[in-house]
Amino acid sequence: MTDFDLVVRSRRTITPDGERPAAVAVRDGRIVEVAAYDAPLTAAREEDLGRLVLLPGLVDTHVHVNEPGRTEWEGFGSATRAAAAGGVTTIIDMPLNSLPPTTTADALEIKRKAAAGQARVDVGFWGGAVPDNLADLPSLHEAGVFGFKAFLIDSGVPEFPPLSPAQLKAAFSAVNALFLVHAEDPESILDHGSSASYADFVASRPRTAENTAIARVVAAARQTGARAHILHLSSSEAVPLIAAAKAEGVRITAETCPHYLALSAEEVPDGATQFKCCPPIRDAANRDALWAALADGVIDMVVSDHSPCTPELKHAETGDFAAAWGGIASLQLGLPIVWTQARARGHSLADVVRWMSANPAALAGLGTKGRLSAGADADLVVFDPEAVQRVDKSRLQHRNPVSPYHDKTLTGVVLGSWLRGVPTVGEPAGRLLTREGTA
Repeated sequence: MTDFDLVVRSRRTITPDGERPAAVAVRDGRIVEVAAYDAPLTAAREEDLGRLVLLPGLVDTHVHVNEPGRTEWEGFGSATRAAAAGGVTTIIDMPLNSLPPTTTADALEIKRKAAAGQARVDVGFWGGAVPDNLADLPSLHEAGVFGFKAFLIDSGVPEFPPLSPAQLKAAFSAVNALFLVHAEDPESILDHGSSASYADFVASRPRTAENTAIARVVAAARQTGARAHILHLSSSEAVPLIAAAKAEGVRITAETCPHYLALSAEEVPDGATQFKCCPPIRDAANRDALWAALADGVIDMVVSDHSPCTPELKHAETGDFAAAWGGIASLQLGLPIVWTQARARGHSLADVVRWMSANPAALAGLGTKGRLSAGADADLVVFDPEAVQRVDKSRLQHRNPVSPYHDKTLTGVVLGSWLRGVPTVGEPAGRLLTREGTA
């Protein structure tokens, strides 16, 4: 008679206490015990990974799936295949760019129906806060969204308009929930017109735009007591402001993304619109300052901001940064991208797991995700931290083969993953999550 459904042993297991040899025992989709590597455990299935790394499934709280309505950009089937291939076992979907956007309880139900039966990983949903739905935020929160995303600047799609400063404070006061804010100030954005110059594009979205908007979010959170989260931090100049707000007790957190930590403006060729995102990738010194803020804990986490589109919307034929869609698809590559940079800077895999798994899970209140310990979901990832891969965009699992990482060499390869103890390569077994549990 076996005691467990699955036991996975690794001499390099990343636990909340750090890296150590361990055996992870699973029953009914949950981790029951994290024992010594050579503990005499019996199971229906055993895996001994040797010196391959066992880590908890990553949690990506910033993913644009775009289904329904713009499924040609991405979809739940393709997005969750890419996630599973990259060691991401939980995603939370952004309320745009789907049609309808997730700004009402009815729209949330449409989104859930679109996702049903397709997901290879667990999927939760953010709601949207827009000018005409502030009175509906409580009911949408009760329907199960994990919180609300708002823009302070044009979102790029007409059905998801930005909030004014007064509307932002009204939203913060409308419901006791987490608010995620795309913080760029529209009055600080410059119009350079059509241009293939990356320098022109960066100049059009200066650090001032982020700095001003983040100060506005901090002030609103201070005045209302709301919990606010700064999305895709690009400007290192805003780091002292965030640090001071945290020290003061303002309920604020911040994320950055793999592209801001791995890429730099100096390496972006003119016309290479696959590098366009908003806010933009800035210079190498700015990148180094973001790494310092991540190491210091001012930046709390690293998530993808996976925002794909069709190749046509990137305007590669003209290289026009003004016309191109702003978004980078990196859901499948986030772990090796960050690990390549982190190891070169002296960080450990335990650091990467904290930034990409434990802290995003904590942000969303996912108490059974982001850790290898008893009681957690058995979301497990096998990672070879020494293997080298050369990125081929045609082999990526997201729907459209557009990537600024094409032909780049990365260190680290995801070799497999389990969702609640079941391999993610089988039939789609992802659950639709709500704040209260599964839908």
